[in-house]
Amino acid sequence: MLMDLTSTKGDKIANFVSISLGCVKYCNDSDNSKTSLLNSKTIDGQSPLSRRRSLSPLERLSSLLPQESLSSEVMQLREPNQPHEEDTLMPEQQSSSDPSSTLSRQQQNPALDTKDEASLAENNSGTWNGEAGQPLKCNETQPMSQKSTLGFGELIVAEYHRKGSLEFRKMFQLKPGTRLLSSWGFILHEDITGQPAGHFQNTNRGASIFIRRPSLEDYVLYMKRGPVITYPKDASTMLMMMDVTEGDHVLESGSGSGGMSLFLSRAVGSQGSVLSIDIREDHLRRAVLNYQRWRTSWRARKGEEWPDNVDFQHADLYTASSLLAGRAFNSVSLDLINPQLVLTTVVPHLNSGAVCAIYLANITQVIDLLEGLRCAALPLLCERIFEVPIRDWLVAPALLKDGRYCFKKSPIIAENQKEEEKTAHETEQEEHPAFGSIPYIARPHPHQLSHSAFLVKLRKFVR
Repeated sequence: MLMDLTSTKGDKIANFVSISLGCVKYCNDSDNSKTSLLNSKTIDGQSPLSRRRSLSPLERLSSLLPQESLSSEVMQLREPNQPHEEDTLMPEQQSSSDPSSTLSRQQQNPALDTKDEASLAENNSGTWNGEAGQPLKCNETQPMSQKSTLGFGELIVAEYHRKGSLEFRKMFQLKPGTRLLSSWGFILHEDITGQPAGHFQNTNRGASIFIRRPSLEDYVLYMKRGPVITYPKDASTMLMMMDVTEGDHVLESGSGSGGMSLFLSRAVGSQGSVLSIDIREDHLRRAVLNYQRWRTSWRARKGEEWPDNVDFQHADLYTASSLLAGRAFNSVSLDLINPQLVLTTVVPHLNSGAVCAIYLANITQVIDLLEGLRCAALPLLCERIFEVPIRDWLVAPALLKDGRYCFKKSPIIAENQKEEEKTAHETEQEEHPAFGSIPYIARPHPHQLSHSAFLVKLRKFVR
């Protein structure tokens, strides 16, 4: 009785599957206009394709029934090695009984003219870039973002490493007829040009010097300076605090040596602008020289111009209302001794909800700032007061006094293993040590960059 019920249910399910598949097939073949609309769809600029439907719950249930109770359509679904929908695209099925299936794509859809056909053929000849939505030709070569070799006018960093420690580092500009001098010999600048960045160059005394291009962080750390720079660790945090994006207009007071100006210039891009004000003319002059020197090196390095988007002004921000007239800023960066004195001038030109990031060296300056906010009753909310510590570490394999590797020692169980241990140790000293056989030492670097500044985040609000 149970077998009869199962068989009856199986026949009904099989018949329902057969009817449903037949309806789908009938709908696809009965109307020529609908068929034309379906055939006109393309995938990634290729010929019209149709995808095989995934198994429905009813079809998966039919796979549990006996084979003799299923129709031919259901049996096709149970054939092994069926391709998955997402992995394989099935070609368009052409029916001999339907004359419309033999029509060309242009006949089925008049909207596709000859120009579209040529465009599709061109797209199919290359590789499709799904992210950009544009075809990439196989024979096209992507332009390099920078020159592959070093040339005159570029800034270069030279480093000498010995026994795992940095003994020498210098940033300089490649110039004709000049030499790189060091305690380990010299290198002619002409010998460096034409070489790839990130290579080792031997001096006249045989010392191997590592030559590379500097990053903006390297340049800010090793450029000539007047006042103390805004360290890259603090500058990057301030950029995140202010949420500086391309196209923003930023006010900076306290140009200093120009380090923060360079970071802001890169962040706002060619569509944005930075107004940098400093009360001291000598500081402003140094900032301008460092800014122009980086732009010159960038032109020689990339073959394109660094955005000239920083306007350096010699003025006192406390009395610079005329300089700010008619201007609105997305964010403000202040590096002043008494920033609370200029906030009354700055706040009216700061967009609502924007951030004013302040760089202060002493905690007493932070207290004076908060007291000034309380007395002036400015629409500024103090969100955070913090500092950014960085702790460098030394991690290196353990070495003996003679420079050889120190090997891990296993416990000796028997006396006869001493000779085997000694022989294995001598063999390992001659050959390359195996993975995991060398112990490592790790300790904080002896030269740490301790406190540099306190960062205060103020946000303008509307009452």
